[in-house]
Amino acid sequence: MTDEPLVIVGAAGTGRETLDIVDAMNREGAGIDVLGVLDDSPAHAHLERLAARDVPFLGRVDDWLSTRTERSGFVVAIAWPHVRRRVAEQFEEAGHLPSTLVHPKAILGSQVSLGAGTVVYAAAQISTNVNIGRHGIINAQCYVGHDSILDDFVSVNPGARISGEAYCGPGVLIGGSATILQGLTIGGGSIIGASALVTKNIPGGATVKGVPGRWRDCF
Repeated sequence: MTDEPLVIVGAAGTGRETLDIVDAMNREGAGIDVLGVLDDSPAHAHLERLAARDVPFLGRVDDWLSTRTERSGFVVAIAWPHVRRRVAEQFEEAGHLPSTLVHPKAILGSQVSLGAGTVVYAAAQISTNVNIGRHGIINAQCYVGHDSILDDFVSVNPGARISGEAYCGPGVLIGGSATILQGLTIGGGSIIGASALVTKNIPGGATVKGVPGRWRDCF
């Protein structure tokens, strides 16, 4: 965490789940001051849900960045890696600092490295000697096996299982309840569909579906 007050980008589900993580951390004494939430096109229902929990809506990203004079911490709570990358670059170019958030009920093994801006949900389990890059999202009830490397901007959706010694390249999205077997490489920008079983290395930019997983060129 940074010492600066925190702004969360994203008013949809991922953003409000991130607020829940902050609340849980604050109950454990973290003392995180949330300025509010930014979103370029929030649904009316999402704004109502923010208002119900007394969290300020701060407006559009560009407008806020152009007027904010003090440095802030930030988390980009947007599930799609390519969007998260674009927004994170805007904030970092403006001099703001990415914050790392870990729910107190996440389980982290020894020698785990989490990059700046990464968010780890409750009931996620990260085994020993795991490296997770910048601006990752490790969702609820995920498992990341020993000696695995997840590069920058990787999203791991609820219930996904990554076996030991796997490598996920930058911007990989792993769907809910998907499984990646031991020692495999998932190329950057690939999308692993929900409940897919990955049994071989996957090239960059592929979309994988099925059991066993096949990428798009095979359909």
